[in-house]
Amino acid sequence: MIGTLISIILLLIVLGVILWAVQQLLPLVPMPHPIGLIINVLITVIVVIVVVYIIAGLLGVVTPVKF
Repeated sequence: MIGTLISIILLLIVLGVILWAVQQLLPLVPMPHPIGLIINVLITVIVVIVVVYIIAGLLGVVTPVKF
């Protein structure tokens, strides 16, 4: 149980760093404003879905996440 919690915490840290890096680097790429906004929203939605899936796995709603 402790190993699973540590794995989940590490996964959430990695996802947070990736989300932060994308949000920092996205303005550096020249593109129209709506496309950058759409990409930012899509990445945020994907991270939220992954986090919800992990939490649902812990609660037993879906098959648990195995590392």
